[in-house]
Amino acid sequence: MISQILVFNSGSSSFKFSLYQSDQSEPILAGLAEQLGSQQACISFEYKQNKQKFKTPNSNHEAAINFVLDQFKTLNIDTSLIKAIGHRVVHGGEFYNDSVIVNDEVLNNLESCSDLAPLHNPANIQGIKIMQNLFKDIPQIAVFDTAFHQTLPKHAYLYAVDYNWYKDYAVRRYGFHGTSHKYVAQQAKTILKLDDKHQLITIHLGNGCSACAIKDGKSVDTTMGMTPLEGLVMGTRCGDIDPSILQFIANKTNLSLDEITTKLNKQSGLLGLSGLSNDMRTLIAASATNPQAKIAIDVFCFKLAKQIMALATSLSKIDVLVFTGGIGENSAFIREEVLEHLVLLGYKVETEFNNHQKLYNGQITKANTPLAMVIKTDEELMIKNDTTRLIFSN
Repeated sequence: MISQILVFNSGSSSFKFSLYQSDQSEPILAGLAEQLGSQQACISFEYKQNKQKFKTPNSNHEAAINFVLDQFKTLNIDTSLIKAIGHRVVHGGEFYNDSVIVNDEVLNNLESCSDLAPLHNPANIQGIKIMQNLFKDIPQIAVFDTAFHQTLPKHAYLYAVDYNWYKDYAVRRYGFHGTSHKYVAQQAKTILKLDDKHQLITIHLGNGCSACAIKDGKSVDTTMGMTPLEGLVMGTRCGDIDPSILQFIANKTNLSLDEITTKLNKQSGLLGLSGLSNDMRTLIAASATNPQAKIAIDVFCFKLAKQIMALATSLSKIDVLVFTGGIGENSAFIREEVLEHLVLLGYKVETEFNNHQKLYNGQITKANTPLAMVIKTDEELMIKNDTTRLIFSN
């Protein structure tokens, strides 16, 4: 009988889930629980192309998960076929360069990384523990956003600060979106029939954004740092800024460090620049008449191109530049704006390709010029594949 893999991504007030057959790449069922703990809590399902949404007022994570499992029974999904559960975990620190089967030692290590990802790791750990209670004899697998970047060389991950900060407090660059970067890099290698000595830059653009230089299948540099705040302009995150700004704003406004950090994470980026929205679609629609929307887009594209040029210093060639994520996959306008800043590298957009990239195997640049392309990411599938690999290899 075919076994099934449940993929689970737990946030502080939400979780996403997907159910796969172990030998399939498309999920049987997928869903999202949102606004947990509030009167607006709800759960959405997609099953056999049918979508349903249920209100579950004030439900917490455990109650919502139990509701999901009850729906599985209603849909005649046999949960006894679930042989493992794969969990997205944001931060694995320096402990893990690959996905792992969760045990007590792993949970302790994840707890010790919570200071590095206080918004994410506690929620990820909570999801694992709830699933351990509900599925007592089923292995739980942790798949880390940071693991792929554990191959960064020391000169790429160290900050130029007191070295004791690294030794005593693990202050260093870790990088994130590793599951997405790894997935699209593997896809690019397969699609383009690249050899093992390939080199590429992958660009994940969504509400969170990061880019990654990959050499011989390994991450050698990336834009996010100790936390997901560093690097590119994002939906609500500022990306790189002068760190002295924090003291300057504290003196001018009497805001606390916590309040300033919250502003940099949740009220900056596209939202902060535009004063309108963190959604790129909204900003593009408004940019013709709203100067702040236009400047937010301009800053976003310029800073991204600048970081791509910086990442190129880790490589001796670029076989392909890969766009992915919600913005990267869907915004031909943003892709063109970014590539226009990269004329020094020779990129030339082919408008027809860029506007209809799915018809051209993802390619968006002119023939006989450096290759840029679009590849749809699938982090859930990557988690499912890692989970399958680990449980069937043990």
